[in-house]
Amino acid sequence: MCGIAGFIDGPDITRAAMEARVGRMISTLSHRGPDDAGVWADPSSRVCLGNRRLAILDRSVAGHQPMMSASGRYVATFNGEIYNCKSLRRELESVRCAPTWRGTSDTEVLVAAFDAWGIEAAVSACVGMFAIAVWDKELRALTLVRDRMGEKPLYFGQFHGVWLFGSELKALVAHPAFEGAIDLQAASTYMTLGYVPAPATIYRGVSKVRPGCMVRIDATTHAVQERPYWSLLEAASKPPLEFASGVASDHEAIDRVEALLSQAIAQQRTADRPVGVLLSGGVDSSCIVALMRAQDSSPIRTFGIGFHESFFNEAEFARKVASHFATDHTELYVSAAEAQAVIPLLPEIYDEPFADPSQIPTYLVSKLARTSVTVALTGDGGDELFGGYPRYAMGNRLWSVMRHVPASWRPPVGDLLQGLAPRFVDRLFAGIFAHDDVSGVRGIRPAHKIAKLGRVLRSRDLRALYLGLLSPWAEPESMGRSLRRQTLLHDVGDSGADTAYQDFMLRDLVGYLPDDILTKIDRAAMAVSLENRAPFLDHRVVEFAVRMPLALKARNGVGKWVLRQILYRHIPRALVDRPKMGFCVPLDSWLRGPLKEWAGDLISSRQSDAASLLDRTALMRLFNEHNAGVRDWHQALWTALMFLAWGQIDRSVSASRTFERSTIVRDGSPRVAVST
Repeated sequence: MCGIAGFIDGPDITRAAMEARVGRMISTLSHRGPDDAGVWADPSSRVCLGNRRLAILDRSVAGHQPMMSASGRYVATFNGEIYNCKSLRRELESVRCAPTWRGTSDTEVLVAAFDAWGIEAAVSACVGMFAIAVWDKELRALTLVRDRMGEKPLYFGQFHGVWLFGSELKALVAHPAFEGAIDLQAASTYMTLGYVPAPATIYRGVSKVRPGCMVRIDATTHAVQERPYWSLLEAASKPPLEFASGVASDHEAIDRVEALLSQAIAQQRTADRPVGVLLSGGVDSSCIVALMRAQDSSPIRTFGIGFHESFFNEAEFARKVASHFATDHTELYVSAAEAQAVIPLLPEIYDEPFADPSQIPTYLVSKLARTSVTVALTGDGGDELFGGYPRYAMGNRLWSVMRHVPASWRPPVGDLLQGLAPRFVDRLFAGIFAHDDVSGVRGIRPAHKIAKLGRVLRSRDLRALYLGLLSPWAEPESMGRSLRRQTLLHDVGDSGADTAYQDFMLRDLVGYLPDDILTKIDRAAMAVSLENRAPFLDHRVVEFAVRMPLALKARNGVGKWVLRQILYRHIPRALVDRPKMGFCVPLDSWLRGPLKEWAGDLISSRQSDAASLLDRTALMRLFNEHNAGVRDWHQALWTALMFLAWGQIDRSVSASRTFERSTIVRDGSPRVAVST
């Protein structure tokens, strides 16, 4: 795992200036790579690559980056892991394409594959998570590559004729050519979704490389070409898998999914550093631990976070699963004050506005795990692939009724539900939604669920229903004249899905998963120099799962059927069959209590461009209604507050912050950086 950055600059720049600029860029990424730093510069081509390394495979100097291929044609800086690097290495050796190996790093295998097969063929042969920048000396072109599911981030942009790229936005901000103008369309979309979807970013002129895509920048003509080397939508559009009939079909599917997951886990356990698992006690993370234990009896380290508020506490379930599999389990009960202490860190960790409140416990459990391990496996992707979110079933039920109701009749019913007094609703519906809700998270107040139900009942089509279930609010323009209704939601076209359930899963896989879930875990984990790996997102698992019939994923309104069957083979049913809780914090009460002053000050502040975009009078009205118990606005408020908090960062200070000063290594020669 690493942080990468670099640029293609103008004609009049010296080597020293190039190295200084990329050195400043990668210094902002030291948390992603505390073990080593390196720079490669070619003044004649005006290209400069930088790397901060977290050494996982081959911790020696032989793994130093940027790394040049044996032919000298390719120079690469690489963030991620190639899980099948051993088999690729053997394949290169079998056809006599391999160089004389210097070490055992996956980076060395990668650049050898570039020499042997070219960039696209080499990347297509890789199983893993990665963000890669590779300079082709012969073609004078820089190619940026992102892994298939978007586990690793990669940004790029052009300012004043200078092309910049980096693992995080802060690396681009550190370059003197960078301009920080807010993209109003991206801001509007953020207020709708709580995140900025690819390829957009919060900054005008900067884009995300899309999952499964390659971006090629010609250094001579500055022409840019983007093309996919793998497509989730294409994989999902293939004919459904056929199984034997009846019970045999079930067993065949269960066996196949278990085999694919086991293969992914076995490969992802490989590391030269300690490996653990982030364990919530839910189906996905429990599957990871169960299949690890089935492979061998070696010690397994697991980590969990607990909250004293019972609605939000999964620690007891994680503890029971850990006990069953005899893992070395570490848990930490976090107080409200400790969780709230993370909030000031969030804008700088995420670089652009990001409003998934589970970012708080995700950071805390990552920080806990990093005290003992350097690599942690997670259950990310299980919900989206196997239908785990309750909003899938809820959306399916809603749409099966709504589609038969004239669109003009829906808004009045929705308005009626939204207008009900929250305290009345809480008393009336107490307990009804304890195990089945609109939001998909157990523990949210009935009033909030009824209000959200009222909003989504206004939906005129399936896309609008999906957006209504996902969004904290659907009308960002109500919060500021400069904002407008979002238009950047991923368009999956005709998904071919037979049900809302399948349609929603596909939309999540294309957008919500990489832009929210994977963004959340990558930034939270890398902020503490922890590498996270997600076996469910092995593309072989994904390609199989997206073609499975819905009946193998959800039955009787309950998702992840096939994963539950796998777990039943390894663990008592009582540890599997429980309501989904989500990984959340009690923001509802916090905004009325310990966070009230912080939130009020942010709303009142006028000290940023971000603040000028929002209607603070309208926002304060929501804040007052929330505190008075008139309405539950905690999701909408959190979205706005994270936008305002991001706006208050002094990005010139943030970009220049250096966690350690390291020796810059030139020309890709292997040498360990020395902290001073």
